[in-house]
Amino acid sequence: QSPLQRRVVRDVLEYFHGRSNVHFLFRERELDGVIERATLFPQEDPSGTFVQLRLGLAQTSCRKRGPQRQCRVMENRRKPTCLACYKFDTSDVPKVLDKYHNCGPAHHLAAKEIRQRDEAECRAVEEAGKGGDVLYLPGMFAFSKGLPA
Repeated sequence: QSPLQRRVVRDVLEYFHGRSNVHFLFRERELDGVIERATLFPQEDPSGTFVQLRLGLAQTSCRKRGPQRQCRVMENRRKPTCLACYKFDTSDVPKVLDKYHNCGPAHHLAAKEIRQRDEAECRAVEEAGKGGDVLYLPGMFAFSKGLPA
């Protein structure tokens, strides 16, 4: 895993554990469908790196609010899957420009409508920082006053 992929996994776990309906700790079970696309020509398109992955989680025996000693994975328990799409800028310590995650049962994420929405959201995340989203900086545009005809 690249450093950005590890960062996305950590962020998704943090997001998932922050949900109010999650009472147990979850651990990474599998990583699937990893896509990492960096900008080939940073001078022309400084928008950064796009990371997309599916993270399979497994429920552990540890409660979220309790002591976390030896958390063993519980068999035959919830095994949600999270889809995560992140766009990072090109700075030395990459900042998140945009992100999207969706976590649920694996069969839930496979539903056609949800899959289509996820794909659209991920495309929007990948476009972050390109073209129209660029910040206006002083001096980017020059205007000249036309002389009367």
